[in-house]
Amino acid sequence: MVEQTLQQELTVAKRKSAKPMLWVSMISMVMFFAGLTSAYVISMKRDDWVTFDLPDAFYIGTFLIISSSITLMLSQRFLKQDKRQLSLILVVVTLLLGIGFIWQQYEGFNELKRLGLYFTGKGSTVSTSFIIGITLMHVLHLLAGVIVLLVVIYNHFKYKYKPNDLLGFELGAIFWHFVDILWIYLFFFFYFIR
Repeated sequence: MVEQTLQQELTVAKRKSAKPMLWVSMISMVMFFAGLTSAYVISMKRDDWVTFDLPDAFYIGTFLIISSSITLMLSQRFLKQDKRQLSLILVVVTLLLGIGFIWQQYEGFNELKRLGLYFTGKGSTVSTSFIIGITLMHVLHLLAGVIVLLVVIYNHFKYKYKPNDLLGFELGAIFWHFVDILWIYLFFFFYFIR
């Protein structure tokens, strides 16, 4: 009896600390990208700074990642209504859109290469290195988001989410929406600050 009560208290404590811990980690990621974009702005004053248009694939990727947040929001809404199958389908669509976004980032890097703009070595510029480096760091965070979505899908199959108990789903959704908003910020940053 005492052991069961202790286990319940531990579970409650974990649930209470989960979201704050996620928020703290996201704040640290915001600081990381704020530092990178600040260095970008400072480096723009260099004499060897080169401006160029963003790759078309970045525009397509932006559409895909915004769409993925919409499908994930709808999935969560349907899960709250206990429409599990529709919710699961939409989480899988979210995953596919996320993978599509990653592919478009790769295509964007290839577009830059075709223009003769490289991350390092001959043909690299400070501006290209910054854009590819910052975008690559975002892709790494998005890959973590893909892993989170895979866990959400697995738990969905195992019926771990209930209309009144969505903590794991909510944590995954918060992180996914965070990397979405982060990309939108980076996209507009690169678009307007050249």
